[in-house]
Amino acid sequence: MSTPSALHGPFSEPGQQQEAARLGLWLFIANELMLFGGLFMALTVYRIIHTETTRAASEHLHLWIGGANTAVLLTSSLTMVLAVLAARAGDVRTTVRMLLATAAIGAVFLALKGWEYRLEYDEGLMPGVGPVFPLGASQELFFNFYFVSTGLHAVHLALGIGAVLFFAARLHRGRMDLPHRSTMIEGLGMYWHFVDVVWVFLYPVLYLI
Repeated sequence: MSTPSALHGPFSEPGQQQEAARLGLWLFIANELMLFGGLFMALTVYRIIHTETTRAASEHLHLWIGGANTAVLLTSSLTMVLAVLAARAGDVRTTVRMLLATAAIGAVFLALKGWEYRLEYDEGLMPGVGPVFPLGASQELFFNFYFVSTGLHAVHLALGIGAVLFFAARLHRGRMDLPHRSTMIEGLGMYWHFVDVVWVFLYPVLYLI
C-alpha cells in the first residue's frame, strides 16, 4: 500500500485529490441550485397566479440594461474559459491576465446593475425604500422578487470576483504551481459559470415575460 505523500495530504495520488475537489464543488453548486431553485419556483407560481400583473410590472424594468449585462456576463465566461485553458497549459502569465479580465468584466456587470438599481430607486420602484411605491400591491410583490433574486445573484458575483482576484494574486506572486494546481482554477471556473447560468435564467424570467 502506498503511503499518502505530504503534498497531497490524505490522498494517495493527485488524480484522487482532483476528483475529490471536483465532487466537493459540485455539492456546493447543488446546494446553491436549491437556493435559487426555490426563488425560481416562487416566481413561477406568482406568474401563474398574477399573469397580467407580472407582465405589467416587468415593463417597468430596463430591458436594455439587462440585455447589456447578459452580454457582459457571457463575455466573462469566455475569458474564464481562456484562463482555465492557460492554467492547464501551465501558462501563468496568460492565466493571470484572463483572470483579471474576468474580474474586470464582472465589475462592469455590478456597475451596470448598481446604475439600474439607482434608476429604479428614483422611479420609486424599490419597495420599502425611498419614495412611496407607485404601483399596486401585486406589482410590489413582483419587485420584491426582483430585488431579492438579482441582489442575491449580485452577492454571488461579488464573491466570485473576490475569489478570482485572490487566485490571480497568488499566481502573480508565484504561490501556485501550474499546471499541477490547475484544478483550483477549474473549480473557480465552474463557480463562475454557475453564476452566469443563474443570470441567463433570471433575465428571461424577469425581463422577457
